[in-house]
Amino acid sequence: MRDAGVILGDVVVVNPVAIGLMMTFIVNVQLERERSGQVDEFQNTLAREPLVQQYYYVTGEGDFMIIALAKNMDEFEALTRRLFFDNPNVRGFKTSVVMGKSLRSLTVPAVHAGISDEQDSV
Repeated sequence: MRDAGVILGDVVVVNPVAIGLMMTFIVNVQLERERSGQVDEFQNTLAREPLVQQYYYVTGEGDFMIIALAKNMDEFEALTRRLFFDNPNVRGFKTSVVMGKSLRSLTVPAVHAGISDEQDSV
């Protein structure tokens, strides 16, 4: 399955709270312009930021949805300055703070990977 590109890698799941990252943020970002080079540049910026856990280029009201972690609001504010306020191609952003425990998973149902229940138990 690795050779076929179905399995992309192995990960260790770390409890963010256990390492001091007490807060999770969901951020909807609207870019000023959506030219391919500018979108690529923004994605590269997000990929280099250690506090960004996930990001998605999306349709709809915004252009990107970002899941970010921080130890507190001060650290999140510093993140917003680095990623948004200092970036002339960011028109604006809206943030939601995660208030309760949530499901965190990147699992894919085995049926969609072409794995039967018999293979799954092996």
